[in-house]
Formats: sequence, C-alpha cells, structure tokens
Amino acid sequence: MSQTAGLFDLLLKSYDSVTKSLNSNTELIRLLQDRGNKDNPVVQVNNDQRITDTLGAIFYSRDDIVGIHIVTYSGRVYSYERSMGGMVREYAETAWFRMLRQSSGEMKWLGVYPQSLMSGGFDKPVFAFGRQLFELTELKKIGVVLIETDASAIISALSNASLGAGSIVAIRDEHGMEIISTAQGGEETGIPQNWPSTARIDGIRNQEMNGSLLTAAPIQKPEWTLISQTPMSDMQLELRKTRQYLMSVVIGVIIAATFLAGFIPRTFSLPFKRLIRQMKQVEMGNFRGEVKAGSYEEINVLVASFNRMVGRIDDLIERIKLASISEKSAQLQALQTQVNPHFLFNTLDMIYWMLDERENDRLGRVILALSRMFRYNSEWEEGGSSPLGNELEQMRNYLTIIETRLGERLHVNISVPPQHLDSKIPKMTLQPIIENAVKYGLEPLAQSGTLHVYSEECEDRLLLIVEDDGVGMDTATLERLSDILLPGRHGAEHELEPQMKIEQVEGLAVSRRGIGLFNVDQRLRLMFGEPYGLILHSEAGQGTKVIVVMPRSDTRGAEV
Repeated sequence: MSQTAGLFDLLLKSYDSVTKSLNSNTELIRLLQDRGNKDNPVVQVNNDQRITDTLGAIFYSRDDIVGIHIVTYSGRVYSYERSMGGMVREYAETAWFRMLRQSSGEMKWLGVYPQSLMSGGFDKPVFAFGRQLFELTELKKIGVVLIETDASAIISALSNASLGAGSIVAIRDEHGMEIISTAQGGEETGIPQNWPSTARIDGIRNQEMNGSLLTAAPIQKPEWTLISQTPMSDMQLELRKTRQYLMSVVIGVIIAATFLAGFIPRTFSLPFKRLIRQMKQVEMGNFRGEVKAGSYEEINVLVASFNRMVGRIDDLIERIKLASISEKSAQLQALQTQVNPHFLFNTLDMIYWMLDERENDRLGRVILALSRMFRYNSEWEEGGSSPLGNELEQMRNYLTIIETRLGERLHVNISVPPQHLDSKIPKMTLQPIIENAVKYGLEPLAQSGTLHVYSEECEDRLLLIVEDDGVGMDTATLERLSDILLPGRHGAEHELEPQMKIEQVEGLAVSRRGIGLFNVDQRLRLMFGEPYGLILHSEAGQGTKVIVVMPRSDTRGAEV
C-alpha cells in the first residue's frame, strides 16, 4: 500500500508539471489572448495553428495522454486528442467546468470518468485534471486547460495494492468521496464510508472489521487516501501459500547444500592430492612428471605454474649438466693441445726477451702473441665464460700471428663499443669463427681481403658480427652447415646428430668448419638458452657473415 501510494505521488506530480508547463509558456498565453487579430483571419488562422502545434508537442511528450483541451473565456476551444475530428461535448454547465473556472490557479484533480469530458469520439475511461490559465503579468484569467489521460495507468497502479483475489482497492478524495476503485461493474466496495474516521491520515492504518482487513495509506499531492479491503480468508490463503513456498525453498536449499558439501570438497581436494603426489616425486628427483587437473580457474593456474616451474627446473638442470660437460670437454681439449703449458709460455716469454735484445721485433710479436694465447687457454678458474674484451684481446693475439704469415693480404677492422666489452661470452668463441673466416674465406683469394669484427644492439640482444669479403659459400654448402647447427635447437637429446651429419658431408673443409661452428653454437645455447647461438649468411663470391647472438649485459639476468 505504501509503495502504491508513492507511485501515485510520482504519477500525479508528473501530471502537475505538464499543466504548469502550459501556464508558464508565455508565447502560448500571448496567442490565447488574441490581441489585435480578430479582424485579420489569416493571422488568426496562423495563431490557431501555432497553439495547436504547442498542444501537440505536449501531447506527444507522454504516451498516456489522450487529450489536451484549452477553453478560453472568449469562447474558443483548442484541442489535441487521439480522436481527432470528434464533436466537442457540451461543457458550459458541467460541474467539472465550474470547478476549474472557480479555482484560483491550483491543480484540480477531477477524477476518473467513463468517457472523455470534451471529445465525443473517445468513450473509454479517462483520468481528468486541469487548472485555470492566467496571464502572469496582469494576473488576468484567460481560460482553463483540461488534460485527460488513459485511466488504465491508474487502474493498473491500484491493482498492485491488491493482496488477494477478493481484494478491493479504492481512492477517496479529501471529502471522502470515492474517485476510483477496482470493484467490477460498479458494485459496492463494502468499505465503510466513515473509515478511516478522519479524511486526512499521516501514515499507514490497519484494522480488522467484518471479517476483512482494512488498510489505508495517504497520497500526499492531492490529499487523497488509498484504501484496500481484503477478506481474512484470502490473507490466510496467502499465508498458507507463503509457508508452502518457504518449505519448498528450505528443502531445495538443504538438497543443494548436501550436494555442494560433497561435490565441492572433491573438486578441490583431488587436484591438490595430485599436486602433492607430484611434489613428492620432485623431492625424489623426478622432474619429468606433469600434473593434470580440470578444476576451478585458481587451482588450474596453481597447477600450471607448478608444471612450468618443474619444467624450468628440469631444463635448468639439463643445461647446467651439459654446460659442465662442455666446459670439461673444452678444458680437456685445451690440455690435450698443451704440453706443460706453464713451462711452454714461460719459455716463450724468455725467448721473446732474448729476441727483443737483438731487436727482432716481428718475431718477438709473434712469440708474445703465441705466449698470451697459451696463457689465455690455460686459465679456467672463472669457468667457461670470459668478458668480451678478453675474448677480443685473444683474437688480436691470434690475428697477430695470422697477419705475420699473410702479410698485406689480410686487413683487419675491429669496431666494438666500450659498453659491450664487459659482456660475458663463452671462452674460445671468436677464435674458431676467425680461423674459419681466414682459412676458408680469405686465404683462397687471389688478392687481399678484409676481416671486419663489430657489434650491434637489436632490442634485448647483442649481435657480435664477424664478416669477411672472401670467396663465400654456395647455397648447397651453406645449407649443409645450417643442417649441422639446426638439430641442436631441439635440446640435448640430439647432441650426437651433428656429428653424424658431419660424417656424411662431402669434403674435409666443410666437416672441420661444421665441427668448430657447432661447438661454438652449442656452448652459446648452453650458457644463454635456446634463443641464442650462431646465424650464418653467405653468398658465393661475396663473402660470409657469422652473427653471434647473445643477450645484452643489462638484460642477461632475466634471460639466463
């Protein structure tokens, strides 16, 4: 009842604003006064059309308005309605017209009528209201405005307050007169005329009377009262239905709770049991397993993270294992090529100083370079990696010997910025690449050649490039060398494949070159990961470019 009364308040306030918009429209009021236009029919017709257009704009602003009528005291009637063309009903002696004419400008709620008060073409129930129009400057009465709306909106709002099939809801005005009710066919509502005892009430009132429950709620705007009458038998029926409904809801909730109590724990516990079982396997050193769990998103994320973590740990162990094997192998190869290396480079140093006293500079530089190469190869205290600056220094020692042998046939250009010299690189990376470039690319040339060593940055990678303008390689040779490098991209389990491919390659030069490049490429990938290694570019007669791809020093922590 309270909600229905509030709904009526909002509805009547909106109707009130419609009439106020007409009274405050100064252009409409001016046209209705019709000053100085009685003798000019053209102007009068134009004024009538503008008045009608204004009423039409108000009419189409709401769906429930069925007619807007303005009756001026000069005897003119302006209408805009659904039944355009209907005859205007007689209104001069009606009670509603007298009520509007005698008002002082306030809203008059006329109530619900079985048919339109003005239009002879609309015979459905209407809810009518209106007020007197004033010329606000001189406070002169101009006429009255009557607005009729479809009564179905009022009846629908009343039906919302029905508590049962036998409920009757009515609205009474401030004088106790019944304006509208839900009683069918004009039957009596049965609501006592003297209830409530006062026409104006402040809040909801309830009273049991003659086997019925009477409820009243105030409608604020027009000082009306909303009253409902519901037989107690209907109330008890509603209570019984409510109890049945609540019992059904309780039983359903109990069944659902029982099902969820068994289903949810199993849904949660089973993935966790699998996860714990796999964790025990990881504790025992088995990193090959994988947990599969189709459960809630959070659990799936946890299981997927665990699988990725175990996979990365397994991959890291394999990389460390292979790196250790590769490092030991490199140390063994270095030892196999050295005969008491400390004695050898000490002896070479002594020979260098003896030659220096005789001013044999050229031979002295060769012996000193050879001594430094032996010393560099024998120092493995820091593991298998070395700063790029040390690796370039080792390369210069090697090139000192090669330039002495080739003379003017070899020109070397090294351009590596200082900020790249601290980058870590596997030991003995550049020498095999330089050796291949000189032996297989530049020496076969009939004229002098150039060897260019430089570095570039590409996003988060550092590219160390060894480029020569030698004889290059044809497409078939380049493809065979690429085949030697590619199998290692798939992991350590294929580390024997390149040796098998090398044995199948025709020509000793390609075999030796493939072995050296494969060893360098494998050590780069073991140290930095799969995205890194060697890239070959070559074209017959144009030269060869070998690119060492490794992470930049400032991003290496995230890559390794």
